[in-house]
Amino acid sequence: MSRFLKTVAAALMLASPAAGEKLGLGRAALPEEIAAWDFDVRPDGVGLPVGSGDVMTGETLYVESCASCHGDFGEAVGRWPVVAGGQGSLTGQRPVKTVGSYWPYLSTVYDYVHRAMPFGAAGSLSDDEVYAVTAYLLYLNDLVDEDFTLSNENFAELQMPNAAAFYMDDRDGTELPAFTVEPCMENCKAAVEITARAAVIDVTPDETAAREAREAAAQEAPTQTAAPDPELVAQGERAFRQCQACHKLGEGARNGTGPVLNGVYGAPAAQVEGFRYSPAIIEMAESGLVWTPEQLDAFLTKPRDFLPGTRMSYAGMRKEEDRAAIIAYLATFAE
Repeated sequence: MSRFLKTVAAALMLASPAAGEKLGLGRAALPEEIAAWDFDVRPDGVGLPVGSGDVMTGETLYVESCASCHGDFGEAVGRWPVVAGGQGSLTGQRPVKTVGSYWPYLSTVYDYVHRAMPFGAAGSLSDDEVYAVTAYLLYLNDLVDEDFTLSNENFAELQMPNAAAFYMDDRDGTELPAFTVEPCMENCKAAVEITARAAVIDVTPDETAAREAREAAAQEAPTQTAAPDPELVAQGERAFRQCQACHKLGEGARNGTGPVLNGVYGAPAAQVEGFRYSPAIIEMAESGLVWTPEQLDAFLTKPRDFLPGTRMSYAGMRKEEDRAAIIAYLATFAE
């Protein structure tokens, strides 16, 4: 043994307590401390506390406690986990595993939020607040409507989309036998043929086709032939107040949670410089989407129906006159 290893061994022996000797560190956990952590919820709802929480309350809590890491619409900030979207991506080359696309049980959501969230203040949410945040996560993933309330009574009725894709681990009966038999070393193939290479193919967008689609769409964009009704514009300015938390208009406007809307009227979609759009709207933009009055009206009616996969959590504007007024107001900022 080298002199260095002998020195380390001697130091460890000096630092180690004798058999049966107590170091006198720490204390016994209090019953209430054990109770605070002795909590789990089963997929069938057993273990849930009595309580309830609605989507709109959950939105407020999420913005206050969760959005700084997971993004305003569950899209994530930096390298923090994405919690919304990803539907239909699990069989692709870049699966997006979220609450809505991957998690098999809603109980996992409730249990994890209750136990570990928000980051740095785990356990600070009440039972009702956890129900509300869980309800909002369901809403972000298009699994419930904006007026939904989650409670211990209806919890077990909600089935997650990917639940059926999970099954008991069967590797001991499938993979293990295949990898423990003696390898065949006879009648090997005479020649080796390379059929594919380790490269991701056909995932880079065709920039030329996308540019041509945008240019063609711009040529078909509507133009303002007459000044809009001043009263309608004033009504639209008032209605736009419900959009101002995410979108800005006018001189000096900057991107926020949503893109600046200067020049959006009559323009090809997803064109604001410096804003990180969702893959859903980028795909539609590359297909030639232009924000005509008709398209704006359809989008404002119910964004998630018009554009599945959008990060915009706004439920929609139900009154036709409000939509017409906002469109008229946006037209005054057309470029």
